[in-house]
Amino acid sequence: MIELAFHKDVYAGEAVDAAVQTFARFAALEAVEGPSHWLVRVTGKTPARERSVAGELANHALGATAARRGARR
Repeated sequence: MIELAFHKDVYAGEAVDAAVQTFARFAALEAVEGPSHWLVRVTGKTPARERSVAGELANHALGATAARRGARR
């Protein structure tokens, strides 16, 4: 299991949610809201799958956050 932490000052919650929905078919994902971070636990069929899904999910969340901020300008 890999746990990703997305700081609320950096990441849009909607972007993290969208990333979780996008990658849910590739691994078991559990999203939890903490006081300062959104946490996403990634459990894949293999360690390689976990790493791959975790990396892609993190990239997706960052890209979606950047796109949302760009749209607000």
